[in-house]
Amino acid sequence: MDWIRKRLRLSARGWLPFWVILPALLVIAAIQLYPTIYTVILSLQQIEPGTGQFIFVGARNFERLFGSIAFMRSLVHTVVFLLGYVTLTLGASFAIALLLRQRLRLTPLYITLIFVPWIISDIVAGAVWRLFVVPDYGLFSPFFANPALFGEPNGISILTSVPPNQLGPRMPLPPAPALLFLIVASTWKILPFTTLLILGALQTVSPEVQESAKIDGASNWQLLLRIILPLIKPMLAVTLFYLILGGINGVGMVFSLTGGGPGTSTEVISYLLYSIGFSKLDFGLAGALSVFIAVLNFGLIALTLKLSAAYEEH
Repeated sequence: MDWIRKRLRLSARGWLPFWVILPALLVIAAIQLYPTIYTVILSLQQIEPGTGQFIFVGARNFERLFGSIAFMRSLVHTVVFLLGYVTLTLGASFAIALLLRQRLRLTPLYITLIFVPWIISDIVAGAVWRLFVVPDYGLFSPFFANPALFGEPNGISILTSVPPNQLGPRMPLPPAPALLFLIVASTWKILPFTTLLILGALQTVSPEVQESAKIDGASNWQLLLRIILPLIKPMLAVTLFYLILGGINGVGMVFSLTGGGPGTSTEVISYLLYSIGFSKLDFGLAGALSVFIAVLNFGLIALTLKLSAAYEEH
């Protein structure tokens, strides 16, 4: 009997961590799991005209979504936005981090100042940048209204004019100036955080390793490409996927800066989801788009974890 009691005590002790985190698991299930399951169910239903009741339609919402011109257009906008946003943010963050790594006299002050944009909400940041391009009054409005730059009698306004010369409704290329402006504003917003991530990774590079490479005759360019970049590659990969996930799911800057316009020239998939769900009240189609975005997110997260595990093995 003693060994049975001892075994029961050990078993209860082994279950103790589970009982400790059980309240947190229940909260997560309530605020995450249930809405996720309900969204999947909603994506398979549609409101019946006249009655307002939800009816089961199977995969019809996904067929409507993938056959929609608005969806294909938003995908192109999202890809263009991600390419510009990720490239500009990583490049600028790495350059600024290299400068701050030189331990300038006022480096702590510079770090404090560049961190300010990140603590501002997306809505406030978008509203501030929107003031820069208000027609006739904005700081940048004379530049965007210059007819010599855009070949139009009255130039072009980021907020009001639909951009010309698009390659059909499904391929809105070249990108509108408003989308390029959104990329710059979004980069400004996230730049402090990514800069600090990369700066922290640069601080882990051993000075002795760099000195040894310089003694062996390595130039600054070779030191950067063959020593520094390989050593901080895991953090660069994490930063890359963080930017991609944020770019796919972020809607605050689009909402407050351009509202998806002019026309639909900045309507990325996250804003399209908002438009379908809250403007058109097509909850079935919005659910299908939510499932599509969730699959993208899970795929990116799985890839991030796989790459992180590969780096740890090496």
